[in-house]
Amino acid sequence: MADTPEDRGAFENGHEQEKRYWLDDIRNVHKIFWALVIVCALLFVSDAFLQRKSAFFFEEWFGFFGLFGFSLSFLLVLTAKELRKILKRDEDYYDR
Repeated sequence: MADTPEDRGAFENGHEQEKRYWLDDIRNVHKIFWALVIVCALLFVSDAFLQRKSAFFFEEWFGFFGLFGFSLSFLLVLTAKELRKILKRDEDYYDR
């Protein structure tokens, strides 16, 4: 029988081992981040090869929809941070 981590169980050297997930490794987080950056960059560049009919003149600007989506999501996060200050309850709100 091989001595693998699964065979040793949840205890090793008398201490309980915390289960590690694949996103606990910072290298995997960096891989996902850079994969998303590359996909977003490729989608942004692909805008140069698309031909579309637009209702407004600014829709024809290069990368308009990508920049518009990024800026609105950024503003949504900033708005939510400010709204949290107004809606936040005390720590002991439910203990009353």
